[in-house]
Amino acid sequence: MRAIVVTDQAAGTAGMTLAERPEPSAAINDVVVEVHASGYVPTELDWPSTWTDRAGRDRAPSVPGHELAGVVASLGYGTTGLSVGQRVFGLADWHRDGTLAEHVAIEARNVAPLPGDVDFTVGASLPISGLTAWQGLFQHGRLQAGQSVLAHGAAGAVGTMVTQLAREAGAYVIGTGRAADREKALEYGAQEFVDLANDSLDDIGRVDLVFDVIGGDVQKSSAALVKTGGTLVTIVGPPEARPADGPAIDFVVEADRAQLIEIVRRVRDGRLRTNIGTVASLDDALAAFNPTERLKGKTIIRVR
Repeated sequence: MRAIVVTDQAAGTAGMTLAERPEPSAAINDVVVEVHASGYVPTELDWPSTWTDRAGRDRAPSVPGHELAGVVASLGYGTTGLSVGQRVFGLADWHRDGTLAEHVAIEARNVAPLPGDVDFTVGASLPISGLTAWQGLFQHGRLQAGQSVLAHGAAGAVGTMVTQLAREAGAYVIGTGRAADREKALEYGAQEFVDLANDSLDDIGRVDLVFDVIGGDVQKSSAALVKTGGTLVTIVGPPEARPADGPAIDFVVEADRAQLIEIVRRVRDGRLRTNIGTVASLDDALAAFNPTERLKGKTIIRVR
């Protein structure tokens, strides 16, 4: 099969190649999925799991990409709840070969049914962004109706999901980003916008929840804005700052079938819009991963 392969961490995206790889086989409780579309996160080549297995052993050459939408091609021993030919989408394991390939082996529990009226491109754009937003807001942030959320990077792939899900839950959302992001952040539902280069975060007052995707000085400034009992959640590593009277939680998104079903249900209902920036074929993937302009939304590779 054809797949995007990385062999040299120092080379970054310039070291990616489109190559022939062996077809994967399904282990116990796996499915092999014929990939139709795959999502890609630009920071993947910095993740240790791209280069080593759980025991710390080198696993290059490896196939990046962890979001997929496609069709079940085969079932591993003991796999239940899915069938050959079924449309699915989901989140592949960090330490296994990923989804930028014509086929991928994935734990069955990590995928969910993809309704026939949801395009594969849309399905592949949902797992990381949607699950990250869902888990940060509701599992770790314990968001309730009537609370306020400071959503950093509100025009990005994760930030637009955070904004929409928080608004649906009855929260007041203040988005942040660059000046050029203002219109998009407001379009996706932010009720206020803070230009991080020119506006002061202190002017927004206190909030119940900070959703941090930036870290550094922005995180430190934001922690001071959290109300008593409020929470700072971050996806950029161990917190460098904590609220005076509330937790700071860093987390890594996890696959969850029930949450994927809730997310795609909202897409079908028109309550949730995905934020896709670039769509390219597998043949054109290498150029898409080395853009000449700033990315504006999720990068999706159409494998078929």
